[in-house]
Amino acid sequence: MNREPLTHDELETLAGLLRRRVEIIRDTEWRDRDPAGHLEGLKTVSESIMAQHEALKGRLPPRLEHFFSNCSYGKALDFIENELIS
Repeated sequence: MNREPLTHDELETLAGLLRRRVEIIRDTEWRDRDPAGHLEGLKTVSESIMAQHEALKGRLPPRLEHFFSNCSYGKALDFIENELIS
């Protein structure tokens, strides 16, 4: 299994996807105007997050792996921003 540490770019990609998910969830105007489109946007970013998680499995710090495995995306973003990128 590849245990190479995550690069700054990989962490930024993960953080960007997680931030985008938060933006979509908070966009109540979009949700109210186009519920199906809003749900599709959320689905798309969630699938991208899951794909990144799968691609990086075995290289994620254990705590971050735990957050992703449990879909604790807010905690994952906090951990990346406060522990790994800062």
